[in-house]
Amino acid sequence: MPRYSHRSRTRRRNRGRFGPLFKLMCVVAVIVALTVGATVFFRVERVTVSGNQRYTQEEIIAASGIQLGDNLYSLNKVRIDRSIRTTLPYVGELTINRALPSTILITVTEWEAVAQVAVPDPERVSALQGARLEADPEAEPLQTAQELWLISVKGKLLEPAPADSPAILVTGLISLSPQAGSMLSVPEEEQTRLEALTALLEALEGDGMLGEISSIRLENTQLVAHYAGRFQVKMRLNADFSYDVRLMRAIREQMEEKYGENTAGSMDLTRNRAVYAPEKSQ
Repeated sequence: MPRYSHRSRTRRRNRGRFGPLFKLMCVVAVIVALTVGATVFFRVERVTVSGNQRYTQEEIIAASGIQLGDNLYSLNKVRIDRSIRTTLPYVGELTINRALPSTILITVTEWEAVAQVAVPDPERVSALQGARLEADPEAEPLQTAQELWLISVKGKLLEPAPADSPAILVTGLISLSPQAGSMLSVPEEEQTRLEALTALLEALEGDGMLGEISSIRLENTQLVAHYAGRFQVKMRLNADFSYDVRLMRAIREQMEEKYGENTAGSMDLTRNRAVYAPEKSQ
């Protein structure tokens, strides 16, 4: 009887000793089986695209680099996203989803060209280059744009602007080495101007007023927007543009009610209190 008890205790100790190892081996086996199953069975057989207007489904799939037969779970979504956005500049937002067992779903939102950045003023480029050379005699020359470039509301470079583009004309920026699909780049000295521009464009888009601005001129501490074809509006570069856009519209409505629908003038929103001045001819 004691001998039997001793063997039983030995078997229990052995089971206790090898139990965790057995569980680990089971987990590893399950993982291997799932990995092999995903590799063998989950292959791309179909890619669908939705939300596209400017680009065809074939163009977007080609830009993604996805090939039929690729493993559904080994696709690098970050690389695909970057490839599509770089190759097709008008693609703004996109999502990539898997639909088992064999489909990739790509949904895109395309940017609109809302503004066109003018060719930099040669005198300003020369002055800035001269200041840089004084600070660093070995400074590289600025590589500036030689043509107008269309940009999205967030400042993504889309393509050179055609001669008949109705997009908002932007002056007062030095566009550096523009390339379709990249973000608008300017010298460090003009970064505040660029941030003001994109903030204003987003505010105008939010209020549905992009189509009412024909030009924006960026200066050292302020910008000047040509609004509704009849108003020159000054704003600080660090303004709350959402507020200023609403104020600009409210002033226009008040002045049209007071002076008539054809009234024209200037609005100065850079002071503590907005100032409106009608054209002298009125």
